[in-house]
Amino acid sequence: MAGSASPNEQWSSRLGFLLAAIGFSVGLGNIWRFPYLTGENGGSAFLIIYLFCAFGIGLPLLIGEFTIGRMGRSGSSGSLSAVAVQSGRSKRWGAVGTLGVFCVFIILSYYSVLTGWTFDYFVRAASGSFEDIGAEASSAMFSGLMGDPLRLVFWNTVVYVLTVFVIRRGVQSGIEKAGKVLMPALFVTLVVMVIYGAVAGDIGTALKFLLEPDFSKVGFRTVMIAIGQAFFSIGIGMAALITFGSYLPKEVSIPRSATIIILADTTVALLAGFAVFPLVFAYGLEPSSGPGLLFQTLPLAFGQMPGGQLFGGIFFVLLIAAALSSCLGCAEGVTNWLEEQLGIRRQVGVIYMATAAWLVGLLTIMSLGDWSDVHPLGFIPAFADKTIFDTLDFFAANILLLTGAALTAVFFGWLVPKQLKLDEMGVRDGLFFSFWRFMIRFVIPPVLLVVLVMGLIS
Repeated sequence: MAGSASPNEQWSSRLGFLLAAIGFSVGLGNIWRFPYLTGENGGSAFLIIYLFCAFGIGLPLLIGEFTIGRMGRSGSSGSLSAVAVQSGRSKRWGAVGTLGVFCVFIILSYYSVLTGWTFDYFVRAASGSFEDIGAEASSAMFSGLMGDPLRLVFWNTVVYVLTVFVIRRGVQSGIEKAGKVLMPALFVTLVVMVIYGAVAGDIGTALKFLLEPDFSKVGFRTVMIAIGQAFFSIGIGMAALITFGSYLPKEVSIPRSATIIILADTTVALLAGFAVFPLVFAYGLEPSSGPGLLFQTLPLAFGQMPGGQLFGGIFFVLLIAAALSSCLGCAEGVTNWLEEQLGIRRQVGVIYMATAAWLVGLLTIMSLGDWSDVHPLGFIPAFADKTIFDTLDFFAANILLLTGAALTAVFFGWLVPKQLKLDEMGVRDGLFFSFWRFMIRFVIPPVLLVVLVMGLIS
């Protein structure tokens, strides 16, 4: 019935679950943002702060989301409602889960557009378009893609066709099998690129940039950056991980699995830095962050290096695996909600989801080109220079995501009885549980509130 997962909707194995969850967490932000943030904010000094944030804030929340999902055996809304009823609370807490679904839907609508860029650049790299390319030509190539809505719509459609194909097949035959293909592909190509970067690139300068500690760059803003990066990278507050938890067999350890996921997510981000920045420094390019690093700077390196066509193609396979696996996790969260809350069969719901997200994605596509001067909330000072794409990203990542996660922490930390949590988490009432309970009750909600307010102010 609506609101409960059917018996066959479970991960077939702990490995299948881990690969799917890691695939959702690992995304373009691990590759185009984390390494640069590490280098620019104190190297290993930033890394230490990030790890404290990931395990002090991210881990307790991730454990909480998985536990809520497995207790409720539904998607985010259904699980929160079910756990609330079990705890003698109002089932209206399910609205927090609906907020997460809305958040992940918005993220999917523009993240799929970015995923389309990786497909386009894979074709360019494999066809030799980067050969002997100069800085102006590389910039013009990227600008040309941003200004070509038909090309962007085509690749966005390809992303949704693949997403629909996988999600329609269900948990085990769809998203789990995709994870078993995409994640090994990601790790293999990443290792290949790290080895190539060490041999053909300037690994010494890259190691210095990424790992040399510089505590003079560390301040309050550094901590805020680390919290934001950890939060978005892991994928907390987006409804998807509660849904993943609802498919989790009882015998799987939630704390152990959550720890592995965060370690894998951080490892991928670091390896990405060791793959990318040796090439950047070897060819005298300026380190950067965001799309400029992957779609303007790196093509210059691939265009100059021996075997650049081959290794450029390999690198963009890595990006496709990272981006597409995140799209699948987002899509699963929304499709599950349609199935459980509205009674729409998965095979139909995924088409509704993809069509709606594809249509909203048109706004992002147009704001990258012809509508780049359109600022929908320009009358608000904080949004004066934000395009439609920027506005959607800020609204989802800086407001909805943080609000939903803070409310989830308050609900699970304060309103769910202690014994229910112990039973489902499968841990003793000892040091680990005491630490987890202290963090999710007294530390995480106020920290997220500060990050939310600081984001709105800045």
